[in-house]
Amino acid sequence: MNAFISQLAGFLYMSEEQAQQFLYRMQMLESIAASLDQKEGVIVNFLREAMASVESIRNLSGGQEIESLIPLGLGAYTKANIPPNSKVIVDIGAGIAIERDHASAMNYLESRIKELQVALNETSVQKQQAIMQLEQLKEQMNQMMQSAAPKQ
Repeated sequence: MNAFISQLAGFLYMSEEQAQQFLYRMQMLESIAASLDQKEGVIVNFLREAMASVESIRNLSGGQEIESLIPLGLGAYTKANIPPNSKVIVDIGAGIAIERDHASAMNYLESRIKELQVALNETSVQKQQAIMQLEQLKEQMNQMMQSAAPKQ
């Protein structure tokens, strides 16, 4: 009888240890999913900004001078006239900006949009995988708890 109780105690201890491992893995996956969700949001914001930039450059390419508001910061603006065929300054990374014509700037931004869309898709897939793994762990945890529960 003591051997049976000893085995039962070992089983319960192992189940508790397994439950802790499951909980730890679930917390890690929840954290990963939240991080990927946040990354998705950042990428979406960059995409919106890039698309708005392309649209703004298209509007500037109309062949006539355009009056525009230039942001100065903290909600302050100044009016400026933008001549037709003016150059656009494009930030290419690492604090470096270059002057480009409208077509070249739009091509650059459109290539960045494609890169961002690929990154968004990859991040979305990773997030879905993390969520699926989390759901599987939850199901396994439920099954483990039901099998360990005393039958009535």
